[in-house]
Amino acid sequence: MKLQPPSDPNRLDAPARIKGRGAASNPEGRFEGIAKTREDDGWHRDDEPPARPDTVVTIERARSIISRNDSPDIHFEQSINPYRGCEHGCVYCYARPSHGYLNLSAGIDFETKLFAKTNAAELLRAELGKRGYACSPINLGANTDPYQPIERRWRITRSVLEVLAECNHPCTIITKNALIERDLDLLAPMAKARLVHAFVSVTSLDNRLSSTLEPRASAPHRRLEAVAALNAAGVPCGVMVAPIIPMVTDRWIEQIVERAAAAGARHAGYTILRLPYELKDLVREWLELNVPERAGHVMSLIRQMRGGKDNDARFGSRMRGEGEFANLVRQRFRLACRRHGINAQRDLGLDTSRFTPPRAPSPQGELF
Repeated sequence: MKLQPPSDPNRLDAPARIKGRGAASNPEGRFEGIAKTREDDGWHRDDEPPARPDTVVTIERARSIISRNDSPDIHFEQSINPYRGCEHGCVYCYARPSHGYLNLSAGIDFETKLFAKTNAAELLRAELGKRGYACSPINLGANTDPYQPIERRWRITRSVLEVLAECNHPCTIITKNALIERDLDLLAPMAKARLVHAFVSVTSLDNRLSSTLEPRASAPHRRLEAVAALNAAGVPCGVMVAPIIPMVTDRWIEQIVERAAAAGARHAGYTILRLPYELKDLVREWLELNVPERAGHVMSLIRQMRGGKDNDARFGSRMRGEGEFANLVRQRFRLACRRHGINAQRDLGLDTSRFTPPRAPSPQGELF
């Protein structure tokens, strides 16, 4: 039986903003059968700030590394996620409910209890070497960010890129962290061979908003600097205006496209906020804590774009939404791109013909 927590807003486990974290609570996942509440033991003070949970990274020895999909909404068939969970803490992240499969919460757990796939490069080399492997671009960052802060230490994304570069295998990258600049020594030569295209996700141009919405991602201006740095180094880098949250981030659509074009971007995309499973409650919680005067209006607009529901998982509409507000966003985005010469060429032009399977290890070593 699932126990329901009390509705008293002054209870000990009531949601509260935690500096450096996106979620304000740690609700049970949808697969758990028991709900837990904290009880006051007499030591808690009303003026005591909420605890700031530490990031804990667990080594995961994955069994496979390439994920495949046939979704008509996604422009790639293969992807790699070097990490489970994401320290960026973006409260809107559609990947949060995936932590439920680990018997963990989509809330604080998702951004503090992380898993590093330390054998990713080893598995990738084995999968690329399989007989009959058909080369198609691999996306890094489809679920969780490949350049989240822990990548600075673990360097798993870099090890994956090293294998892809060695095999002349094309890839795309989606990130919201300027740490991608670290790997320009790998990305620039790959770009010359038409093997890589990057996208940096920018949701707004407001640093204060970003610090609560996506607290451990790079600041918006820093992400645009990364777009400029990659393009200046010859690595084609576009921008993703994603996700667009009505009455919270949509006001920056035109400015982001303009700034991205000035940074050399020639491709751009966008998505509308999605609220699968536990995510809808986490986002409602964030709205009530950060923009309470607009919370009801924001959720009303979301439901208008989702056929009267909090979420619409149907292919064809889940990324862009439907209805008048969704159509308005679509028109604004297209006009902004046309004005600044973005998306003139939708094909990313990645070359799959150069792919060379990795050489199998030999007991005699590499003599030639």
